[in-house]
Amino acid sequence: MRVVTGEAKGKKLKSPKTVGTRPIMDRVKTALFDILAPEIQGTYFLDLFAGTGGVGIEALSRGAQRATFIEMSPPIVKLVRENLQITAMTAKAEVIHGDSFKFLQAYQLKPASQAVSRDRKPVGGGLQRGYNILYIAPPQYEEMAAKALQMTDSSSLMAEDALVIIQIHPKERPGVAAIAPLHLDLIDERRYGSTLLMFYRRRSTLHEVTASTTSTDATDAIQATAE
Repeated sequence: MRVVTGEAKGKKLKSPKTVGTRPIMDRVKTALFDILAPEIQGTYFLDLFAGTGGVGIEALSRGAQRATFIEMSPPIVKLVRENLQITAMTAKAEVIHGDSFKFLQAYQLKPASQAVSRDRKPVGGGLQRGYNILYIAPPQYEEMAAKALQMTDSSSLMAEDALVIIQIHPKERPGVAAIAPLHLDLIDERRYGSTLLMFYRRRSTLHEVTASTTSTDATDAIQATAE
């Protein structure tokens, strides 16, 4: 694996010698970030189930302001930190050793809560996490992708107009497509061999408030912290 382009172009990243992770192939990563190119600059990027951190590091190399990496395996977390050192991206990164589902659970919205704006300020005031791009690549064939999508949809982790990308094997698509998000629209799908990328866009707060059949206060928002 290597960084395809940007500030750290050409830097080789360390890979795990054990099974259980699915590093994204360079050609898929190239195609992904060609799609993201118009909006990657200055973004806050969340790399869930980060593995060795190749996707989040590519985002930083291409101009993301900051990236958060969530990974549960201690040896793989060590590789993430080493790869950040190799690419000189440590200062722009936050590495959290923990379960991605527990991270998502810590940021679940209350019924009347709304997304945060692009500058990470929640509608009702107070600082909380608000990512512009969220990348989700859980282990294959364990129905994790559908669960992660559902929990992301009901979380306060998305900035206004956030983009959520699910990386799965094509055989996993039916389970993910069966989820009916309340805050996300499926806007694109791209298949690259055995890798399928599904792109979801966070609906605007205005659209959601207008379409709502309940009289909720659109300025309510929660403030959550993760351990």
